[in-house]
Amino acid sequence: MKWALIVGSSGDIGSEVAHDLAAQGWSLYLHYFRNREKNDKLCASLQQTYPKQDFIQLQCDLTSKKNLDEMIEQLFGLDAVIFAQGTTCYGLFHDLKFAELDTMLSMQLTAPLYLLQRVEKKLAQNHFGRIVFIGSVYGGAGSAMEVGYSTIKGALSSFAAAYSKEVGSLGITINVVAPGAVDTQMNSLFSKQEKEQVNEAIPLGRFASTSEISYWVRTIMNERASYLTGETLYVTGGWLK
Repeated sequence: MKWALIVGSSGDIGSEVAHDLAAQGWSLYLHYFRNREKNDKLCASLQQTYPKQDFIQLQCDLTSKKNLDEMIEQLFGLDAVIFAQGTTCYGLFHDLKFAELDTMLSMQLTAPLYLLQRVEKKLAQNHFGRIVFIGSVYGGAGSAMEVGYSTIKGALSSFAAAYSKEVGSLGITINVVAPGAVDTQMNSLFSKQEKEQVNEAIPLGRFASTSEISYWVRTIMNERASYLTGETLYVTGGWLK
């Protein structure tokens, strides 16, 4: 039985990925930080639908190295890691507070890279390892008012391109799925008028559903996707990148 860790499984994209992978027979570690109620419901639903698979919840503050080490110690078998956690700060870059930038960096860059250092041997054990980051079109195109977020997402693509060269011989692939505008809670901050303006700029004329993003994660996890590594897949409806 294959095991995957979904970091940020309580989020909209993370929970969609969990459903997709469970349907393919994966057992899952379901990470969350604050949203215990949503993660409880996700775990209960998966356990009821797939009683022959295992689903383990892991609570962790990714900005705490102590918490992160404790979570890593609870991972026994591991074949894949999907990083679906994320947050952003809207506003001009010169107004971005150090603490806000530090939190984004810790959660979305420093903690994931440290975690991968610690679990590399586990991922290589069966010569089949998958690492997938949920990035962003802003990592390639950049966005005013989200400079810090864009920088971090761009760094993930650079990391995937570089790290893939070190772990390819171990049977580990690493890729980034970079969505454009997705209909998630994170984008609920936009007004109806603002969303309509974005829709007009997207060639396909709409935001993506979370299932249209998780589809590409599910595809990368397939054994037949073993020749794809170090890449960033832009799933944007033709927008920006």
